[in-house]
Amino acid sequence: MSDNKLTGAEKEGLDIIAQAKLWQKRKADAGWTCIRWPKKYGGRDASAMEQVIWGQEESKIKPPVSMLYMVGHGMGGPTMMTWATKEQKQKHIPRMASGEEIWCQLFSEPAGGSDLAALRTKAERDGDEWIVNGQKIWTSMAQHADFGILVLRTDPEVPKHKGLTYFYIDMKSPGIEIKPIRQMSGASGFNEVFFTNVRVPDSQRLGKVGQGWEVAITTLMNERASIGGGGSSAGFKTLMKLAEEVYINDEPAIKNQVVRSKLADWYVQEAGMKYTGLRSVTALSRGEAPGPESSISKLVAGPKTQDLSSFALDLMDQAGVVLTPGSREDNLFQASYMSAPGFRIAGGTDEIMANIIAERVLGMPQEPRMDKGIPFSEVPTSK
Repeated sequence: MSDNKLTGAEKEGLDIIAQAKLWQKRKADAGWTCIRWPKKYGGRDASAMEQVIWGQEESKIKPPVSMLYMVGHGMGGPTMMTWATKEQKQKHIPRMASGEEIWCQLFSEPAGGSDLAALRTKAERDGDEWIVNGQKIWTSMAQHADFGILVLRTDPEVPKHKGLTYFYIDMKSPGIEIKPIRQMSGASGFNEVFFTNVRVPDSQRLGKVGQGWEVAITTLMNERASIGGGGSSAGFKTLMKLAEEVYINDEPAIKNQVVRSKLADWYVQEAGMKYTGLRSVTALSRGEAPGPESSISKLVAGPKTQDLSSFALDLMDQAGVVLTPGSREDNLFQASYMSAPGFRIAGGTDEIMANIIAERVLGMPQEPRMDKGIPFSEVPTSK
């Protein structure tokens, strides 16, 4: 595969979103999108290892806005394959694969923190529809999305994990308002999403009423696998190159013992993430679902990205505080440093990941929870 088609899209004067859609469509037409998915859904029934190889090769050409399809391909599609009806699958999954539909994830809420099951956006049944009111936050790509996957509170009189139901929603529905959140990097990929008497057909429900937490776990396991395995473009090799180019005490930084020690630490971390990821690939190749082990890579990747980028900015000295307009390569470490705190929150905070590893991998006892077993309506709030 070459990058001729990709640069061709750029020459056609398309904006970055249109470029991404065009690239995705060209891949779909050639049979190279979502290649692990069944052929009837737009894939090619490839193995997990073939998917890894494809991803490695495609990353070399730096395709435009790969995040645009992260939710649909990495979370929405796999969740629908497990929980959707035949009609739902046939209607949406092939369009996810081809890039015709962009999806977003409507999970996090302002008052919920890291506790997804504490969500308060409610859905009340009205015949064959549900009326939704509330707010979601940190929704990536909501401004471009056609559909969103979301979990709603449908019964506040049962324990919090039991009163949730999972839906997908047309993002152009009346009553949905999307407001961008401006980040310190200047970007605004995250959004707040407000729901005011939004009507969602019951035919857009996944799983049974009250089964939302179980469906959401499917999404979260796939999300953490995709985030944890994604790593960062500002990684060890990039830092290694920088250490060869900048000087400390009139000699290349790579010769400095402190720098070499730091590089060794990050090399070990990246190698550990790589082989942990390959263990997950092995499990997937056997037909097993992503497990809690994917939380290990995510827990390591966030702090590593932040620490590595901070160290790189120190190596760059005064140049580390400079943002070059329009230059992605020159701003690589700056952008990585500013996005790292969000990376440590998205898909579950560091603390949540540590708890998952402790409880589900190491078999340690759960932390005490004061809200366990009581109706959600009786859970104390800060109000």
